[in-house]
Amino acid sequence: MKNVTVLGTGVLGSQIAYQTAFHGFSVVAYDINDEVLEKAKKRFAELATIYVAELPGATREQADAALANISYSADLAAAVSDADLVIEAVPENLELKRSIYTTLGEVAPAKTIFATNSSTLLPSDLKGFTGRPEKFLALHFANHVWKQNTAEVMGTTDTDPAIFAEVVDFASRIGMVPIEIKKEKAGYLLNSLLVPFLDAAGALVAGGYAEPETIDKTWRIGTGAPLGPFQIYDIVGLTTAYNISSAGGPEQKKFAEYLKENYIDKGKLGTSTGEGFYKYPSA
Repeated sequence: MKNVTVLGTGVLGSQIAYQTAFHGFSVVAYDINDEVLEKAKKRFAELATIYVAELPGATREQADAALANISYSADLAAAVSDADLVIEAVPENLELKRSIYTTLGEVAPAKTIFATNSSTLLPSDLKGFTGRPEKFLALHFANHVWKQNTAEVMGTTDTDPAIFAEVVDFASRIGMVPIEIKKEKAGYLLNSLLVPFLDAAGALVAGGYAEPETIDKTWRIGTGAPLGPFQIYDIVGLTTAYNISSAGGPEQKKFAEYLKENYIDKGKLGTSTGEGFYKYPSA
């Protein structure tokens, strides 16, 4: 495996692409248009600075070499024309992902392995649209890839065990700790723990019980955790939180409405825009 294409240059997509490039792979970053890709270039430059500051032993030369390993494309067919692996990190919308895979299956070479970074959807929800279910699985990364360095690998009943092993090996080669999941589980391991926690926080604020800052403070003081749930929401991105909550039960839908009215409609999408539940002056 040498050539990797990452579909989507949002918070996690950009981190996955940069982490892969930092470990010497040739990476194509794909997104829907050149305007979005220009923003991605700024995000990659910021990641280069973060790696030098926060990753032990990382040098400016390595960070710049990683940037040089990344190319950009708004043409899906061109972006995947020589890909050994495609990692899909587009928004958490089932129909959008299915549409992407339908096209991807038609334009990608036969050799290409497909991996979804979906945090909530099962790979079996998508495999029928890939055109190659034996070469398709989930490869899920945690935010702040360079710090919280796990990569959850989860196949379907159709995934070729050799492909599964190859992706586990790839995860190790880009500096991650592969987490092998034996069978499909909604939310994988990490989000099976995280999502109920965030849902509970969302229900509290949407129900009018307390302000986000109060809920966060309670969690930090009570548990010693470095971040409260709404600080985590800002990092994940409020658009992702909205998409997931919109597909949930009554309490989750109520929180989705709260997010849309108070934050998303006002352009407050989290750390990526400089403001969400909190303000981030340096973003």
